[in-house]
Amino acid sequence: MHSRFFDRNEFACKCGCGFDVVDIDVHDALEHVRFTFEKPVIITSGCRCAKHNKSIGGAESSQHILGKAVDFRVKDVHESVVASFLESEYPNKFGIGRYKGRTHLDVRDGKARWDAR
Repeated sequence: MHSRFFDRNEFACKCGCGFDVVDIDVHDALEHVRFTFEKPVIITSGCRCAKHNKSIGGAESSQHILGKAVDFRVKDVHESVVASFLESEYPNKFGIGRYKGRTHLDVRDGKARWDAR
């Protein structure tokens, strides 16, 4: 993966197993966020192996397990602003979730929206 703003290890599973293969659509959407807001994007959770996902209470069919999801925040930008931006950019696709202090984005087939704040 070649990126202007991100390093592959930012997407790696937090358990240290080495799983760091992120879907190109996730990467491209985050690049778009970074370019638009002109502020650092901090990835709080990217790829997750099934064991780590289970240990943190992730959904059994989480898109993180497939490398198709990321939880992140944009420095000095409220998560509602980020989620609203993503919803306007991708009105008919992707999973976009609002959480306190972070935004979830996944590149599932179809559209999903939720607010878990």
